[in-house]
Amino acid sequence: MRMPLNWHHSIPVAKKVVAFSNSFHGRTSLAVAVTDNKNYVAPVNETDNVIFLPFNDEAALAACFAKQGSEIAAVIIEGIQGVGGIRVAEESFLRLIRSLCDKHGAVYVADSVQCGFGRTGKFFSHDFAGVNADIYTMAKGMGNGFPVAGLIIAPHIKPKHFQLGTTFGGNHLACAASLAVIETIEEEKLMGNAVMVGKYLRDALEEIPEIENVRGRGLMIGFDVPESLKALKSNLLTNQKIFTGEAKPNVIRLLPSLALKKRDAVDFIDALKEEIAAITGVATEA
Repeated sequence: MRMPLNWHHSIPVAKKVVAFSNSFHGRTSLAVAVTDNKNYVAPVNETDNVIFLPFNDEAALAACFAKQGSEIAAVIIEGIQGVGGIRVAEESFLRLIRSLCDKHGAVYVADSVQCGFGRTGKFFSHDFAGVNADIYTMAKGMGNGFPVAGLIIAPHIKPKHFQLGTTFGGNHLACAASLAVIETIEEEKLMGNAVMVGKYLRDALEEIPEIENVRGRGLMIGFDVPESLKALKSNLLTNQKIFTGEAKPNVIRLLPSLALKKRDAVDFIDALKEEIAAITGVATEA
């Protein structure tokens, strides 16, 4: 988060960052400041320099830039909100961000920590919009379990000596792990697998009447669970040994391995139907 703010170091008035409702960008420093969750934000992280706007609200975004464009240093957005409940950024919304950032000299920051590295069927979920960001943040899937994170920074943002420092940056083992992940994604065609298996999962989930609002892209999927099925997530873990994510208050999140086979997805759907039937007393059609 230091980079987009330093981008406007020569224009003191441009120090505001636009973020969005239900966003989650991390738990440290400015990442917390642009996260829309009071549970994570300590008083020291609170600042008037972050503007929170409704997610996917083009009118609100345009109005904000019309009023404060000269003060805005950056816009940060997840291509798909993860902790926020698997909410997909509309392609037209991302294109508008790109256009407004170009017009006002702001930096477009694409948070791709959860939705990047092939999870959606494209390398970055922001790519569905057909425009490039200025900065991409990456982690999680980048190392397939090995702790590593990185940035892609557009060449028009020129580096400066001593601008950034890091104790473990450029770690050889981390770089080797990330390179192995990229090679595996390419060799095993895992982005195509994410599209195929993800489509099967979404189609199968949409056929289950007890759950609602199935959404997502590739192998980043969410659905809403009614109050009557509130035990579903814990029952999947206890009875089926299947671990799923969640987002409050009632969302189950699915972010499986990009190497997930269709037969494993079929097993998951069968297990899900079994646990729903156990709760409701009504068998779901196979």
